Amino acid sequence: MRHRLPLAAVFVLLLLTLAAPAAGQTRQSKPTDELFKTLESLDAQVFTAYNTCDIEKFGSLFDDDVEFYHDRGGLSRGRKELVIAIKNNICGKVRRDLVQGSMEVHPMNNYGALQTGSHRFCKSTEAKCEPATSGIAKFIHLWQQKDGAWKITRVISYDHVDSR
Repeated sequence: MRHRLPLAAVFVLLLLTLAAPAAGQTRQSKPTDELFKTLESLDAQVFTAYNTCDIEKFGSLFDDDVEFYHDRGGLSRGRKELVIAIKNNICGKVRRDLVQGSMEVHPMNNYGALQTGSHRFCKSTEAKCEPATSGIAKFIHLWQQKDGAWKITRVISYDHVDSR
């Protein structure tokens, strides 16, 4: 009998493999590396669009067939569904700030890169998401570089903790 792992399980196994470098070696890009700088810039583009409700720009950074796994909301598939959800549930209500120093970037040969980190969410009216008034979560973005363009193909958003 043949057993198949769900895509999410394969993705988690891949992440665990990357998180356990052999003999003290790591394949993580350093903040001074070109790949890290590229993903840092892309992250800023995604979440500037998210925070300002630039839905067209936000959607342009995701693959048509994006899969978004959320520990509270479940799975959503497709850019169109993601953009509609952001427009209806986020715009003018919530903003996101990357937690300084939390971002990691790992190259994915012949594909693109894996980005991980933590981010805070607060009311869109707040100038900055402060720990006392914001929720925090971890994320994984799988970026594909294809035909000179970078697009997010998979998102895992997990470990959400609400503000106290």
